[in-house]
Amino acid sequence: MNTTITPRDTNMTNDNQAVAKRPVTAHVSSAPVARAVTDGDIVLATVDVAAPPERVFRALTTDEMERWWGAPGVYTIEAWKADLRVGGAWSLVIRLPDGTALPASGEILQVDAPSKLVQTRRYDWDHPTLGRRVTKVTTSLTPIETGTRVTVRHEDFGSSETAIEHAGGWERLLDWLGEYLAEEKRGAR
Repeated sequence: MNTTITPRDTNMTNDNQAVAKRPVTAHVSSAPVARAVTDGDIVLATVDVAAPPERVFRALTTDEMERWWGAPGVYTIEAWKADLRVGGAWSLVIRLPDGTALPASGEILQVDAPSKLVQTRRYDWDHPTLGRRVTKVTTSLTPIETGTRVTVRHEDFGSSETAIEHAGGWERLLDWLGEYLAEEKRGAR
């Protein structure tokens, strides 16, 4: 159930009792929604998923990613490969709706299954704002009462335009992950 309640004006007061008009918006969702922020070089993104860390780690580090990472009309991934050890390589191909293949790859820097994965990431093509610049992605999985809090720290962009673009991408990716695992829990897959 996704319901958006349209904004309405409400009077809000501060400590000095000055009245300010502010729109009030509420978003009700049946699944947790990913959020990302950036300071222009680092992106922090997070989502809570209803699955244990071991399950989330497997979904993030195996070719199972090909089943949930992407959406028709946006892009999908294929050819996921990873040598999940320090110094190991990983790679995938992003496939656009028009068939264009955009390869990406990197090196595994740290593996602490099922709680942390650190890797480099680069596009193996000339990305319009990032080029082939190597960035670093740290994924942390923290057990919480309802499952796992997934936190991604993606850094070394070198430009705020690229960081902002990737913040939106991380929200999308973490939403896909959350929905995939929620469907699994509901037995919908």
